[in-house]
Amino acid sequence: MMPSVCDPRGQPSAWVARFAPLVARGGAVLDVACGGGRHTRLFRGRGHPVTAVDIDLRGLADLADQPGVTLLQADLEGEAPVDLGGAYAGIVVTNYLHRPLLPRLPTLLAPGGVLLYETFAQGNQRHGRPSSPAFLLRAGELLALARDAGLQVVAFEQGEIALPRAAVVQRLAAVRPLPAPDMEGEPEPRPLPHA
Repeated sequence: MMPSVCDPRGQPSAWVARFAPLVARGGAVLDVACGGGRHTRLFRGRGHPVTAVDIDLRGLADLADQPGVTLLQADLEGEAPVDLGGAYAGIVVTNYLHRPLLPRLPTLLAPGGVLLYETFAQGNQRHGRPSSPAFLLRAGELLALARDAGLQVVAFEQGEIALPRAAVVQRLAAVRPLPAPDMEGEPEPRPLPHA
């Protein structure tokens, strides 16, 4: 299990919480490698139906029969691809990297859907785990994912953080664009949430 870049009490990532308002009101959200469900709980509390997927769902036992929550126990790194559904208004991934899954994520977004991604990056090995390149994003890797998938980048960060513990991270908020009819085919701009 990778250490978290979140508050150790299980609070939602500040990055995810900041950009959560970009997800269409009431739209379905996919929480990939959901762990204890901090983002499942965040989006459920905001009125979104949430599909939470992880190999171990014990941390979400209290949500097992709750309306608006679908728990999917699956090995995302297994040989057979997992059916994750699709047409999500939002997809959130934190503290998890399985490169074969990366190009699939944008295809699961509905038009206007938001991808929120935050995980460890190269350089984190100076601070401890994870330290294997298999679990560390390369410089600009999330930006390349967004570009290759035709996503509109709303925000991107890459660098070293000190809190809640020293780490090197990459963060992305990107949208499957909706063309703006009055902007010659350019994507509809999104309002930026306050930092």
